[in-house]
Amino acid sequence: MWPFHMRADPEPEKTETESNEDALLQASLADDSMTKEQAMNVPAFAACVNKIAETVSTIPIKLYKLTEGKLETVKEDTRVRLLNDDTGDTLDGVQFKRALTRDYLTGKGGYAFVNRTGNRIKSLHYVKENEISFIFSSDPIFKDYDIMIQGARYRPFEFLKFLRNTEDGRSGKSVIDENSEVLSVAYHSLKYEKGLVKTGGNKKGFVKSPKKLSEGAMTALRKAWRRLYQNNTENVVILNEGLEFQEASNTSVEMQLNENKKTNSDEICKLFNMPPAMINGGATEEDKTNFVQYCLNPILKEFECALNRDLLLESEKGSYYFAVDTSELTKGDIEKRFRAYEIASKNGFLQTDEIRIKENYPPLGLDFVRLGLNDVLYDPKTNQFYVPNMNQTGGLTPIRKGSEQKEGEEINED
Repeated sequence: MWPFHMRADPEPEKTETESNEDALLQASLADDSMTKEQAMNVPAFAACVNKIAETVSTIPIKLYKLTEGKLETVKEDTRVRLLNDDTGDTLDGVQFKRALTRDYLTGKGGYAFVNRTGNRIKSLHYVKENEISFIFSSDPIFKDYDIMIQGARYRPFEFLKFLRNTEDGRSGKSVIDENSEVLSVAYHSLKYEKGLVKTGGNKKGFVKSPKKLSEGAMTALRKAWRRLYQNNTENVVILNEGLEFQEASNTSVEMQLNENKKTNSDEICKLFNMPPAMINGGATEEDKTNFVQYCLNPILKEFECALNRDLLLESEKGSYYFAVDTSELTKGDIEKRFRAYEIASKNGFLQTDEIRIKENYPPLGLDFVRLGLNDVLYDPKTNQFYVPNMNQTGGLTPIRKGSEQKEGEEINED
């Protein structure tokens, strides 16, 4: 008799909640803990998040169907319209994808309620990630959970879930959570610079006196010093009777704030795999290519998987799939785009009307396939070839096993 194992009884459900109050409490308990609001105050971080979110939001999503080895675009499908144009909610398609991407990068994930009537999806409703909490089992293998929103309980299949670096399938890890220290350095550098601006660049320090000052003298000195830092119009404090000011911190020049800001900005770009030139200006073609390949593509692939998992019926999986149309990324460079069309047309995998449709021009009705006369067409199934410019056909005779053929020698079938 073979030994077998019984699955243990499930442990009681656990409840996970997260709200703005929790985030504020966490921030008050840990100096290096960063909130989303603090991180978005760092210019480099906000620029990276906005750059990615804006780019993803403008990329159209298409639905494809694979039937007997033939791939076709499904155009008349409600889900395509909901994702690209009108979600049926207060957000349009662009705003919907932008909001999901921002929550994907800065929160525990992008969530949207899928409003269904039977098997038909009527609308998609974006939900802020800080409105989401979970009730979940503690079983590490057979993971299960429910989604809670303002006391209402929902099943996972009722939501589109766009998650970053998730380990449980219900929530992800944001860039902020994984890199709080480097963001904290950049944030506090910004706060320090703000303090310098508010005080007019006045140095911090202390006053030394050769003799003990009276309480009245110290009170007057404190008031004068407070006015010096709070009001830039009064920038003189008189020190008499041997009083001497001594600096307690370095100046902004000594701290090299500009150099530190640039270094911090470059380090933050690394968190997103984004070339710094993409937000600083002067991006080369190589920078743009790296941005798409290393920064955008992993995010877009995650988005595609989420759409295929949550928006397709079980009967559709395997033959239908969602995919983003990254050709939109080159629409800003008309010369590069037309050169790509030229290469595609010459090599025969895009025809004239297909190119015109991509550019939103009406098709001309040119249904023929253009071939070059300089090419020899070969059919490997029949071993036959055709030479268009000579209008001749021919065949290739296979080499018989066990025979050898010298170079230039013809094979005799007799």
